Amino acid sequence: MSATFNATSVALEASASAQLGRRERNKLDKLERIKAAARELFAKKGISEVSTAAVAELADVASGTLFLYAKTKGELLLLAQNAAYVSAHETGLAAAKAETDRLKAIVALLAPIVHCNREHTENGRAYLREVVFGTSLDEHRDEALRLMAGTQAAVQEILERDEKMGEEKCHQLALITTSIMFLNLSSPANVGLSAEEILTAIETQIAVVFS
Repeated sequence: MSATFNATSVALEASASAQLGRRERNKLDKLERIKAAARELFAKKGISEVSTAAVAELADVASGTLFLYAKTKGELLLLAQNAAYVSAHETGLAAAKAETDRLKAIVALLAPIVHCNREHTENGRAYLREVVFGTSLDEHRDEALRLMAGTQAAVQEILERDEKMGEEKCHQLALITTSIMFLNLSSPANVGLSAEEILTAIETQIAVVFS
């Protein structure tokens, strides 16, 4: 009796585990479809022109299902842009390793992020507003804040190549550097500037700080 009971329990646990695994895979699949749909629509249109219904339709999910992953257009933008930010950050890290000069390495790190933000100016600026001033406490905003902190940490690592600089000074300069980047990207005065023009401004301002 005991052996039969144990065998039945193992079978039930295995079945439950497989079912849970399928549910998790389905959730991940839907999330990836929503991300892809949001990225595609936001690449073509500004946040004011993109509706949650359009994202749901393109992702082939119900509007109610979409709501489980992102409750507002702002959260959808965060979801889409965070994925792009990760890719840009990784590209920047690789480029920075190839540069021996600190300033050039930092610009190489930041360049893909600036280009990512400027794929669509309205959305790039809206993304920064959602991150910095948004009231949402959802996981997508938390992830965006972690990504920005990761960029600051990467800048600090580049600065720490100079063994004469202390850790605290490197930390403060990294904070100033990333603040310069985000200020240039969000400034109303820079709306009409290209990514390259913004990068030039960032490099010029950082050079002054480092001098």
